[in-house]
Amino acid sequence: MTTPNTNIEQETVFVVDDDEAVRDSLRWLLEANGYHVRGFASAEEFLSHYNGHQLGCLILDVRMPGMSGLELQEKLVENKFNIPIIFVTGHGDVPMAVDTMKKGAMDFIEKPFDEAELRSQVERMLSKARQDASSQREQQAAEDLLSKLTSREHQVLERIIAGRLNKQIADDLGISIKTVEAHRANIMEKLNVNTVADLLRLALSKRSSAPPRP
Repeated sequence: MTTPNTNIEQETVFVVDDDEAVRDSLRWLLEANGYHVRGFASAEEFLSHYNGHQLGCLILDVRMPGMSGLELQEKLVENKFNIPIIFVTGHGDVPMAVDTMKKGAMDFIEKPFDEAELRSQVERMLSKARQDASSQREQQAAEDLLSKLTSREHQVLERIIAGRLNKQIADDLGISIKTVEAHRANIMEKLNVNTVADLLRLALSKRSSAPPRP
């Protein structure tokens, strides 16, 4: 049996299905395996409670009255809510479910669902949610450090990343080599790194999440 990860921040399995029996069944199964579960009868109800920052995953029915599961997925993508999704489908919905994976869903399971498969899928989704949250924390930490740099230091940093030598940076910016060296030392100190390799890793982790500053 898969053992759920226990974090200080409580992980939640959100279940959105208009069928109360399905919600209750999923809740019983998942809670019996140690997961914290919250059920919602509609996509609209889920959106009114979800703020985009809770650590967890989403089990989502494809067909529901009002906003469908597909429409909810599109809404989450539109709002840049990065929560792993697995769709619960009936047999006739499989082609539709495959399309949802092209839009970012992790997988789908057919009704009636297999208990072992469901547990495995949930743990896989929560593992991805943890990894995503860790990456976001690292990117935020990098952003906070980079925000300490002056405009000139950002200009020097961009050229260091591009592999420019001190003399080339000095020529690019119309400053002396000693001034470039001073800027490099300040950059290393402000970013709390000791090597150029560490400097590049930090700068590129920020660059992967947002465009660099000019």
